[in-house]
Amino acid sequence: MVEEQRESGADAAVTELYAAHYVHLVRLSALLQGDHAVAEEVVQDAFVALHRRWRTLRDTDRAVGYLRRSVVHGSRSVQRRRGVAARHPEDPPPNAPSAEQQAVVGAAGNAVVEALRELPARQREALVLRYYGGLVEAEIATAMKISRGAVKSHISRGMAGLRAALAAWS
Repeated sequence: MVEEQRESGADAAVTELYAAHYVHLVRLSALLQGDHAVAEEVVQDAFVALHRRWRTLRDTDRAVGYLRRSVVHGSRSVQRRRGVAARHPEDPPPNAPSAEQQAVVGAAGNAVVEALRELPARQREALVLRYYGGLVEAEIATAMKISRGAVKSHISRGMAGLRAALAAWS
């Protein structure tokens, strides 16, 4: 009986978090790793992991931070897997881009998004978390597991890179 109450409490809490934060987390992941469909999978995995670990959370008020860190790390994992796959291709790439690739390219016509994608991964993560996610330096440092000074450096260098890339678009 107690187990069922805990389970239903986890269900309700995670459902509420899902309704409030799913879209935001998908956008965060999509900006970090560039693929909306994969971003949805990363976020789903984060919610499943949260639900599985709900009873062991020390502070359930920090669940959103847990989700955000899970999404950032999941997006990094996707990038690492893509890098390995690119170094070890199984089949030659097709000559024509797929419909999904064309849709992503069409949707990515925004100059800022394109310039953001050209930045190094850590700079992109810091900028997305700061300006899209609205996080402060301490929260970014926690999410990325780096120091506040490194956050400042990544943001500063990222902004300089964006300015340079966007100057070419003018």
